[in-house]
Amino acid sequence: MKLVAQMSGAGRVVVIEAPSPARRAGCLLVATFCSLISAGTERTKVEMGEKSLLQKARARPDLARKVVERARSEGIRSAVDVTRDRLSALTPIGYSAAGVALEVGEGVEGLAPGDRVACGGEGANHAEILAVPNNLVARIPDGVAFEDAAYATVGAIALHGVRQADGGIGEWVGVIGLGLVGQLAARIAKASGCNVVGIDVEASAVGLARDAGITAFRRDDPGLAAAVRSLTGGLGLDAVLLCASSASSDPLALAVELARDRGRIIVVGETRIDVDRAPMYEKELELRMSRSYGPGRYDRDYEERGRDLPAGYVRWTEQRNMQAFLDLVAAGRVNPSELTTHRFSIDDAAEAYRVIAHPAEGERAFGVLLTYEAPTEPPPAPSVPRTRRSTQAAGVALIGAGAFARATLIPALKEEGARLVAVTSSRGLTAADVATRFGFERAAASPDEILADDNVGAVVIATRHASHASLAAAALRAGKAVFVEKPLALTAEQLDDVGSALTPDSVLMVGFNRRFAPLVERLQAELEQVGDLVLCMRVNAGPLPDDHWLHDPEDGGGRLLGEGCHFVDLLSHLAGSAAISGHAVAVPQPGRPIQCSDSFTAHIRYGSAVGTLVYSGGGDARLPKERLEVFGGGVSAVLDDFRVLAIHRGGKRREWKSSHDKGHRAEIRSFLAAAAGKAEAPPARSYLDSTRLTLALAGSLRTGTPVDTSAEADQALPEQ
Repeated sequence: MKLVAQMSGAGRVVVIEAPSPARRAGCLLVATFCSLISAGTERTKVEMGEKSLLQKARARPDLARKVVERARSEGIRSAVDVTRDRLSALTPIGYSAAGVALEVGEGVEGLAPGDRVACGGEGANHAEILAVPNNLVARIPDGVAFEDAAYATVGAIALHGVRQADGGIGEWVGVIGLGLVGQLAARIAKASGCNVVGIDVEASAVGLARDAGITAFRRDDPGLAAAVRSLTGGLGLDAVLLCASSASSDPLALAVELARDRGRIIVVGETRIDVDRAPMYEKELELRMSRSYGPGRYDRDYEERGRDLPAGYVRWTEQRNMQAFLDLVAAGRVNPSELTTHRFSIDDAAEAYRVIAHPAEGERAFGVLLTYEAPTEPPPAPSVPRTRRSTQAAGVALIGAGAFARATLIPALKEEGARLVAVTSSRGLTAADVATRFGFERAAASPDEILADDNVGAVVIATRHASHASLAAAALRAGKAVFVEKPLALTAEQLDDVGSALTPDSVLMVGFNRRFAPLVERLQAELEQVGDLVLCMRVNAGPLPDDHWLHDPEDGGGRLLGEGCHFVDLLSHLAGSAAISGHAVAVPQPGRPIQCSDSFTAHIRYGSAVGTLVYSGGGDARLPKERLEVFGGGVSAVLDDFRVLAIHRGGKRREWKSSHDKGHRAEIRSFLAAAAGKAEAPPARSYLDSTRLTLALAGSLRTGTPVDTSAEADQALPEQ
């Protein structure tokens, strides 16, 4: 399918061919007939992309700080590689479209293939086929054209701003900034019975508002304040919507000047909030923020999982705002087409963005539409046999192409000479971009397409955690050698499914790379013949944002299952035996299940060793992240952040150094050799045992009691 993308580093907009998205639960596949370019938001993205690296750093100091922090913790090369990857990547663009439903995923209710729908959010990019979550789709009423329906998302933003203003019939509402959102907000407020005053710096915007019967003024009109006082009988505006996008605080200062005593100011656009306190205090003004389309925005449960907010408690969610806007259009109370200034075919998207970002003198874009020759049905899905042996063992495919895969796994595969056959991702754009940049033979539309390909003998899985187990099990049953990033599973049932998919000749490896680190292998050699080990692992992991997907018990599993599994595996690997018992405790954190705490400790008993894991998300990031201490048999060892290993024995100290090598390349080398039949892979049982132990420790967090893992350790697996 055709898709519009932005080159992050240069800001340039391109049209590429990418795989169509696959249908998934809770989503609709939609054939796009028309999409709307947001002249404000998308122009800002293009302008940011066109800035130099120094200008980007000045504009986004928060991101610049993250690069510096990564350089301190992971090294300059790692920070440079990640930055270069992000600047080189193509990113999707667009968030407001309309089309026809092709397929309806499991869990979607009230819609069927063939329904005309408007789409919003990150899934509603400028592309021929969209995969959009149920709560970001609204049915298009009869009589509403696709071109008008494509305004639904931007219309919902404007409508939510008007709702935040609480403008009653006959009240005076000001709209400062008459771009696309401001024009729609002014029309919606007028349709709601409000008296509207529009203000903009450009004559064309003022004229467009006046054409719709709205009283409008230029910002530099010397009689502006007097005219507003006259119109409002000397009171001033009851509410003012700030729809301008400005680095200046002038829009807010103007709103303060024009608002009546105890009036309301609503911030809709990205404008600077920096104004003298005195006039706001004297008028006792109320400042409100309008969050995008409305309630549900940025809520993963609502937007991604389709969990609606009951109308009895939250009357106007973002989806219901989209629907209400479409109903206004159907009733003829708002006419989006009068805002349409440009139409382009998707093939001419670059010119459309030129008009927005670099207009000719006297040219201003408001509603810019892209049109499509939409397909009438989705592409057929491939059939995947339940069992098969692949014919080309050297061919490697990648499922999931996020930042870690691009920065770590793909470079390791290339350095080891792997034949990169195919790559797929939940977003077809990412797969197409990665295929081009890293030299894959093709981008695949779905995991099923990869598993059905006889040219693929080995599969690397690097998706989000929740899908690891099901993809690994499916790939094993399709006869592929499987490398799956950690964690292997988030539940015991998922782990059992992977175990049941194993056969005596299966190749399964999990991304527990620490066991392959050169200094860990050195440590093992030094500990040979040393028993009764005491192992202590300390991880200064640092904090994650509260809304990070890793904290989600269903998607990420929490930090113990999602990342702590690394260190549980390392302790078990060094102990050399399965665990007998374990006990974990965590620091309770408000609003988060205890098993998803950022900070916890775990105590593990093995046959002839004990291990302790201390994991904290609350420490200072400047302290090195990982420290391992091992004691036993007259030997003391300290491994600092995989950079320095010190062994103390007989009163003498020896030291080895490494360039922060955590074993990623060595584990990929081992996997490729095993997939090609040139070497034995580590026993699959060791990976399952480590995962089972981590799941048991997560259970201990929930119950607060120790767990006996000896019976689980004796569970039978296929002979390896």
